[in-house]
Amino acid sequence: MSTTPGVPLSTGRDTDSFEARTYAKVTWHILPLLFLCYVASYLDRVNVGFAKLQMATDLQLSDTVFGLGAGIFFIGYFIFEVPSNVILHRVGARIWIARIMVTWGIVSGAMVFVNGPVMFYVMRFLLGVAEAGFFPGVVLYLTYWYPANRRGKITALFMTAIALSGVIGGPLSGWVMQSMPGVYGLAGWQWMFIIEAIPSLVLGLATIAYLQDRVADAKWLTDEEKNLIATKIGVEDKEKGDGTLGQAFANPRVWVCALIYFSFVMGLYGVGFWLPTIIKATGVKGTLDIGMLTAVPYAVAAVAMVLIGRSADRLRERRWHVAIPGVVGAIGLLLSTFFGDNTWLSMSALTLATVGILTTLPLFWSLPTAFLGGTAAAAGIALINSLGNLAGFVSPFMVGWLRDLTHSTNSGMYMLAASLVVGALLTLTMPAQLVNK
Repeated sequence: MSTTPGVPLSTGRDTDSFEARTYAKVTWHILPLLFLCYVASYLDRVNVGFAKLQMATDLQLSDTVFGLGAGIFFIGYFIFEVPSNVILHRVGARIWIARIMVTWGIVSGAMVFVNGPVMFYVMRFLLGVAEAGFFPGVVLYLTYWYPANRRGKITALFMTAIALSGVIGGPLSGWVMQSMPGVYGLAGWQWMFIIEAIPSLVLGLATIAYLQDRVADAKWLTDEEKNLIATKIGVEDKEKGDGTLGQAFANPRVWVCALIYFSFVMGLYGVGFWLPTIIKATGVKGTLDIGMLTAVPYAVAAVAMVLIGRSADRLRERRWHVAIPGVVGAIGLLLSTFFGDNTWLSMSALTLATVGILTTLPLFWSLPTAFLGGTAAAAGIALINSLGNLAGFVSPFMVGWLRDLTHSTNSGMYMLAASLVVGALLTLTMPAQLVNK
């Protein structure tokens, strides 16, 4: 059988092979950079949880003050999220993601100047403003390249950056804080902010040089490969329609998705900001030891995220793949309250909780992207993410307040577990025929 070079054969098997090779090329080209960007982003967002181990004493910050400062990041994030994503949709991901990364790197490094509660609040707010739009921008960007039946696995791979940031960030933060106090007159936590801001600046510049805004701009794809991707995305866009900004805000399913995401993010940041403190409370004292232990739950979660993401794509089932991990996360949090004086049993429970919580997040995004398109997708994804991330304000503040009130993290863990169960139940209200693609 003769063929034209560069054109896929017409048989089903050869077409499938051509499609698989095309998407493998796309993944290897765009995902590693986005992945590293998210590692840097999440590390700069939650490394304040490690800084607390020294900063709280140096600056006389109570748990309530710390929780409020950690969470106020998300107020700035909330205010600027939707406009940031709409701008990205209009001007392109390359320039806008680079702008986000460079500004958040600068602000994150400037945390070295924090000298009290007010400055702590101001800098955390500005960090949220700087970072607003990055994550929903990437979720939107992936819809330009991948159809729904491939986005579960790809989003899961991208979001394993959260887990990897924990694997890398914990030991790195612990080492810096333990080994560098007093160097050039700076505290260990100040060096941590400086060192961990550098990757964001470097990756921001790399984004300008490397990323393409659209499939049509990708010189590394052949015309046949571009046509394949454009056809796949075009079919889905016709089904979803090019919705408007107003339609996104008026769609009740968008608001349900925002509430689901809020419930899961409560668990994410409750653990993310307080995990080092919880581990320390079990009797572990050294900051490097605490850092090494925090890597364990995230390492296990990274594997689980990929495996369950693949399962959701293979079975084309979304709701139960989101709801079940949510319940597993709640069980892990509840179990952690029973083993607070035993490091290894507590770590086992916290690992279970982290696996459940982190697994819900990438698979959740298969729900709204299944029914939003065009401008409505840009606005709807940003709206869901900004409202959901308000839990990043509520969660650490409530855990800190409850800890000051009860002198224990147990009540905070009960609250987070209840929130995860609510999110799981709400997920099952989404129509299966709408989201199982």
